Amino acid sequence: MHVDENLNNLKPGLYCVATPIGNLGDITLRALEIIKNSDLILCEDTRVSKKLLSKFKISKKLISNHKFNENKNLNFIIEHLENNKIISIISDAGTPAISDPGRVLINKCIEKNINIYSVPGPSAVSAAISVSGFSDQYLFCGFLPEKKTELNKLFNSITNINCSIVFFISPKKINKIVDLIKKYFFNRNILICREITKFHEEYIRSRVKNLSEISISTKGEATVVISEDSNLKKNYLKLEESDKKKISRLIKKMTIKNIVREINKDKKFPKKIIYDYCLKLKNEN
Repeated sequence: MHVDENLNNLKPGLYCVATPIGNLGDITLRALEIIKNSDLILCEDTRVSKKLLSKFKISKKLISNHKFNENKNLNFIIEHLENNKIISIISDAGTPAISDPGRVLINKCIEKNINIYSVPGPSAVSAAISVSGFSDQYLFCGFLPEKKTELNKLFNSITNINCSIVFFISPKKINKIVDLIKKYFFNRNILICREITKFHEEYIRSRVKNLSEISISTKGEATVVISEDSNLKKNYLKLEESDKKKISRLIKKMTIKNIVREINKDKKFPKKIIYDYCLKLKNEN
């Protein structure tokens, strides 16, 4: 184990430190050591972070840094970082800047050429994917939009993406969007992870089409994973007759590259299948 190897010579800069998403025992040894050696710790809610520090007997200055004051704090924090201080940023749970505050500061550090270091750890996204049994290729949507028009727009834009889809939501809001989930992901499977690593941890597995029949507690927080669509993949394995006819017309006046672009314009279709069909037609002629 090499936890302490470089900690006596920590480089100054901003340390983006992941903290437990529920069970405090999930914090890493490296995260604890870096927090202990920080000059300042930025956190969302000092009351939440004090419980974590108290659990591990760490006494450090905490500065509240949330979405309502992170711009106001910016100059103060940057000044400390430019004076070679070691500053950690933590969120109430999980990794800063992933559906949590932090991105404003990180971008300012990039602009000022200030060192930024990742201290990885617990993640609700990877935790949910790891137990889903679904594809490990996934699209993370963060917290879903509140307005149904925006949610419709989002779901419509990703309905034909054939990978797992992950998002955060309050369990009490899931029932309000069941119809939309069914509309766009009807043939897929779904996993609802509620209160991951906490006392009331629960994993609910279902087919999306049966989602209305599922009883979900409205307490706590949920990470939802929707599976890849095996039917979508099968449908994409061959060209439709209308596409073949269109290619036959275009092959006489366009390059294969431009035909691939034209056919793929309105559909998310594997380019290689279009390309191979064009070659087949060329060889036949």
